[in-house]
Amino acid sequence: MSKRIQNIFSEVPETYERVNHVLTMGLDILWRRKAAKMAAMAGGTRWIDVCSGTGEMAALLSRHAKNGIDVYATDFSFPMLGKARGKPEGKDIRVFLSDIKKLPFHDNTFDLITISFATRNINVSREILIKSFQEFYRVLKPEGRFVNLETSQPSFWIFKKLFHLYVKLLVRPLGRAISGSDAGYAYLSSTIPRFYPAEELAGILRLAGFDKIRFQRMMLGAAAIHVSMKGDYF
Repeated sequence: MSKRIQNIFSEVPETYERVNHVLTMGLDILWRRKAAKMAAMAGGTRWIDVCSGTGEMAALLSRHAKNGIDVYATDFSFPMLGKARGKPEGKDIRVFLSDIKKLPFHDNTFDLITISFATRNINVSREILIKSFQEFYRVLKPEGRFVNLETSQPSFWIFKKLFHLYVKLLVRPLGRAISGSDAGYAYLSSTIPRFYPAEELAGILRLAGFDKIRFQRMMLGAAAIHVSMKGDYF
């Protein structure tokens, strides 16, 4: 499954950001900025954006990073990371080609981990998602912060129905028209309606070991930012 997803993302690096902006009417830009601002409160000396793709979040973190903070980015797609390195902030970001199931870092390395609009891609099953979160937990320092930005499920049924209808009717054809990749946006349109509501994702984070979990819904619950911490008792 991960190889299939890797192939899909290798098809779309040139148009990936543009498609996201079109499909969300630019809201994904605002959501990332908000998540990056919340993430930057973590402080410390090492921040990492996992499943970084073209490096949008990593670039935002780099802008927030004060002197003495190193920003890292990791992804399993070399073409996507190539786009990340080509950004103006790319020279200030340490880029690693890696699968998140086994990150190439020691325990207790980072003060902050972020992920944006990629958690659905590692949600092959609930068990695999928990194991992935546990890997993030492993490389976080005690009291380190994990910030997760992802699509979610609106609480009110009418908004949920309208959101799913939008995804069904527009995500695949618009994505295909702009990127030329039918497989990529067929996959995307299938993962969004099946992803967890904000409360359920908070529970999964708790099962992975995180605590002090809070979340903020956006656009009536179509997306959510979860902030959680690694306890200081490990």
